[in-house]
Amino acid sequence: MTGDSLEARFAARMGALLGPDFPKCIGLAVSGGGDSMAMLALAHGWARVMGIGLRVVTVDHGLRPEAAAEAAAVAAECRALGHPHATLRWHWDGTGNLQDAARAARLDLIGGWRGDVGHVLYAHTRDDQAETVLMRLLRGSGVEGLAGMAEARRVPDARGGWWLLRPLLSETRADLRHYADTLRLPYVDDPSNADPRFDRVRARQAMAALGLEADGLARTAARMARAAEALAARAAEVAARIVTDETQAGAPTGDLLIDRDGLAAVERDTQMRLLAGALQRVASAPYRPRAQALEALLDRVLAGGGGTLHGVEVTVGRAAVRLSREHAAVAGLAAPAIPGALWDGRWRVGAGVAPGLTIRALGPDGWAQRPADAPVAAPARAARAWPALFDGDRLVACPALGLGPADAIVPATGGGQIAQSSNSH
Repeated sequence: MTGDSLEARFAARMGALLGPDFPKCIGLAVSGGGDSMAMLALAHGWARVMGIGLRVVTVDHGLRPEAAAEAAAVAAECRALGHPHATLRWHWDGTGNLQDAARAARLDLIGGWRGDVGHVLYAHTRDDQAETVLMRLLRGSGVEGLAGMAEARRVPDARGGWWLLRPLLSETRADLRHYADTLRLPYVDDPSNADPRFDRVRARQAMAALGLEADGLARTAARMARAAEALAARAAEVAARIVTDETQAGAPTGDLLIDRDGLAAVERDTQMRLLAGALQRVASAPYRPRAQALEALLDRVLAGGGGTLHGVEVTVGRAAVRLSREHAAVAGLAAPAIPGALWDGRWRVGAGVAPGLTIRALGPDGWAQRPADAPVAAPARAARAWPALFDGDRLVACPALGLGPADAIVPATGGGQIAQSSNSH
């Protein structure tokens, strides 16, 4: 922490995160709490100087009756400052972990709201970082988990993705609240922040009880982030040598092949990273699988077995480990084959496709219609999940089978890295 003012520190972080080619407009996720309202005030002053527009969004999770009024208060402050504001509402269906579901819902809702905005600011602080590290430590997390939250994180979506930025990760909650109080900013204290049913609240209480300082845990996160970067670089180097994108009939299938001997020869952490990254790529998944399930699958693969995880089927052959999209994960996924349309997060319909067709998985019925001379070396179980075009029940095109134009269905992206740091929350 330097002697610079909070405004100067905020401007410096924004310059590092966004410069030198600054966007015309950025988004802010503002809940109405002290931290996010302080961020709104800081961003307002900075953006006015920089000539950058601000758009503000509040997510009402529908969990407390006061939430609607809090969102309205944020909207009123935005009107006073001259920034557009939107309230997005979400309803929890009662399944799964509430906090995990709410976090995922925020990303989905903000991703749908952002329009052409490519950067959205969150108001996480150094205290939030420390609590995150402690929670993950108690869960037995590895290097990535202990790296905490990233200051800049790429969030993928159908329109190319956006950046989630946390310019206040080096600031304390106390400093932001003091700033908000000094400016007499309106803000609320969410009572759930004191509810011991939530992991983060228990972590906060444990830090106080044990005398743990946020600075120490935040420094641990920074060191773990550096270690994660180095480990990811090692895994990426190995992936370039032993992981290949499979093609059939000159077209990509979406399957990945990992050289079996090459995988066995590298250290355990690199094996884990390669397997996790390959699963994410094939499933087009933003998060890696949970460590326990990933470890168990890796053990089976190294022993010559396989399994299904993350919507991906893993089979072990004599020379290679094959990762294929699980047919059950895409069996019900069908859409009109409109040129440019995205299917399963990783395939696009080609520009010259005729109207009236449907894109879906090849499936057993499509496999049965394959040309007699189709050059297929992959097993039928893998081929069932390949993308194909149908006219009703009739198979029209499947580039990996050599049927139809090669550009009827194309990869949505170039593939990207298999192994990278997954500091993703």
